[in-house]
Amino acid sequence: MLAIFESILPIFLLIVAGNLLRRTPLIDDSGWPGLEQIGYWFLYPVLLFITILRADFSGLELDRMMAALGGALALLLVSMAALWPLFRATGLVARSQYSSVYQTSVRWNGFMALAVAQKLFPPEGAAVVALVMAVIIIPINFASVYVVTHFATGPSGLGRTARAIATNPLIIASAAAIVMRMMPFGLYQPIGVTLDLIGSAALGMGLVAIGAGLRPGDLLATSSALWIPVAIKLVVFPAMLLALALGFGVGGDGLVYLMLCGAMPTAMNGYLLARRLGGDAPLYAAVTTMQTIVAFFTIPAVLWITGRLGGVQV
Repeated sequence: MLAIFESILPIFLLIVAGNLLRRTPLIDDSGWPGLEQIGYWFLYPVLLFITILRADFSGLELDRMMAALGGALALLLVSMAALWPLFRATGLVARSQYSSVYQTSVRWNGFMALAVAQKLFPPEGAAVVALVMAVIIIPINFASVYVVTHFATGPSGLGRTARAIATNPLIIASAAAIVMRMMPFGLYQPIGVTLDLIGSAALGMGLVAIGAGLRPGDLLATSSALWIPVAIKLVVFPAMLLALALGFGVGGDGLVYLMLCGAMPTAMNGYLLARRLGGDAPLYAAVTTMQTIVAFFTIPAVLWITGRLGGVQV
């Protein structure tokens, strides 16, 4: 497990570097949103496109992997909704907090998963991560929007968000790569080199942006609602996904690739949704920060356990 820990250490060091840079006067605060925008609309879609396009999926049981993922995700979405009466009765989560607890329990940081996959695995591992992103973006966003608008005090934005999902650059890039794989011709070589250069910049900049978005100071003023999504996202969901994957007969490298996705902390993009639609944005930021810190230790543990169960050396 020490080898896994050392392999993902550079990923987290970049995240820490981003957080430290945000605190210095070297970069104006107005520059960070621009970095996030160029990553979302340009760098990440290119990276997804080139990763899926060039991946060799032979030997991977994609149908079983996606079935296990879909089952685990559906179970998580439904379970989180069913837990609300319990949270309300026990007072563990207030109504104003619930949408952020829900979001941070179901969202995941796909770009961090891509960075870890490229560091630890062959290209197929990163391609599986990219496919997982394409599969789960729509259901997670629809569920999150519904919960935030239902429990928050802000105006509903379901129609606007549905349109945003339909034009999501990550979905478009993934679909374009799948279509391109079916074409009888390959990618023009100079264009391929250009896309490689863009993709190589995406992960480093993305990790710095993740770190810049974390707010450690918010951890000092939180309630019991902080630890519920940490436990669900980093312990309960990986266990759920592992059980279903084994039940569907997923094994070998494919099991490890899938479990890397299941072990990721939540993503910061839900913070903007919470802020715009009236959710508890400070709680969302605090949970994201805590999950990212805890994931530094849980990701190696999940991969080590998966490797032992799947008979794979990670």
